[in-house]
Amino acid sequence: MNKVIIMGRLTADPELRQTQSGIASCRFTVAVNRRFADKTTGQRQADFISCTAWRQTAEFVSRYFNKGSMICVEGTLRTGSYPDKKYPDVTHYTTDVFVDNVEFTGSKAESGTGGQGGYSNNNSYGNGGGYNNGGYQAPAPAPAPQVQNNDNMAYGNAGEFEEILSDGDVPF
Repeated sequence: MNKVIIMGRLTADPELRQTQSGIASCRFTVAVNRRFADKTTGQRQADFISCTAWRQTAEFVSRYFNKGSMICVEGTLRTGSYPDKKYPDVTHYTTDVFVDNVEFTGSKAESGTGGQGGYSNNNSYGNGGGYNNGGYQAPAPAPAPQVQNNDNMAYGNAGEFEEILSDGDVPF
């Protein structure tokens, strides 16, 4: 199983690009704090994880997230390699997260004042950085399903069923 879930802050604004065939892609880096602080300095270290999103996810990330935004990314880990242009003997290895889903994880306070991504109370996705003008409206909640009263249903005669005494008689 290859599944990655990371949560951290964007180190820079996401770069939205298009392939020659018109497919949107977005590259960004997420700084993820490690759990424990360094014993000598007391500082927390961070890992900087490269991520790539495609199509609608790429457009969503580039529109609603910016540098410093808190983000949760779900995807798969991909590795690759390429030769160095100057030194043909040198091979560079890469590790990226190919993004399947992203979520806002910043607080409501961040989304309203700090320019961070988040879900605001007016049912619009906002980042406080100019993208919430009128807003992207969240879908209306679905109506509650209607529950039918099954008290008057006839279930048949219990005498029509054959009793199975052991698992050996089960056909599957």
